[in-house]
Amino acid sequence: MLTTNPFSELAVSISPGAMQTYVVVMILLVIGGTIFDVIHKKSAQYFFNNMQRAKSKGTKVLSGGQKASIAIKTVAEDVLTSGEFCNPKRRIAHLLTMYGLVLFVLATAVMVFSYPTAATPSPVIWPLLWHLGALMVCVGGYWFWFFIRVDVAAEGYSPFRLIKADLFVLSLIATTTFALIWSIFQFAGADVLATLFFVLFIVSATVLFGGVPWSKFAHMFFKPAAAFEKRLSEADGSRNNLPPPVDAPAKYGIGIKRELPRHY
Repeated sequence: MLTTNPFSELAVSISPGAMQTYVVVMILLVIGGTIFDVIHKKSAQYFFNNMQRAKSKGTKVLSGGQKASIAIKTVAEDVLTSGEFCNPKRRIAHLLTMYGLVLFVLATAVMVFSYPTAATPSPVIWPLLWHLGALMVCVGGYWFWFFIRVDVAAEGYSPFRLIKADLFVLSLIATTTFALIWSIFQFAGADVLATLFFVLFIVSATVLFGGVPWSKFAHMFFKPAAAFEKRLSEADGSRNNLPPPVDAPAKYGIGIKRELPRHY
């Protein structure tokens, strides 16, 4: 099963063109949803204005080389390794989910566009990456949902309590879960169950990629920009004008020692 391209088997009942069209539409929905989110929430304007304010308060001017170095450090620490998470469990769960999604989406695109039928068998690596990516998302996603979420781990709420902000995580977990179950039943020859879970897979994937304006999907594009802006403000001295952090009163000789949030 792990080495079988589920989309080439699907080509018997659904044309490769239809599958490819669906993938293109999902990509367009993500792009359009992100642009709408930026305009509606004025995220780009916020970051631009914030950078302008920080620049006016800076005590030093950074060179192009320094800014490039900060950008590389941001990618290496904040994007690729999620260094903003101090909680190791939260960080591992995030990395599993992030890299799992990358593998899952990449392998899906390659198999749908390059190896859509049994007549063009895909190399073993792509089905393996597709299944591995889906499994990684499930492990990281379920771990986060049931054991790491702030309102569950720190505030004692039920893991089955749902709010609007949960749309992204739930649709992501559902997409990869239904994809794996669909692949299992398809490989086993259980056509009715395979069809059922394929439909659930498509529905959840449509919600995931089509629900960008109402979920935290676009958040993954804003976080690197926010991390870069933070590092720039620290490097040019503008961040030094902010109040001291509450977790370091002894250093500044003020206040009392405060305990960090349990989810931090």
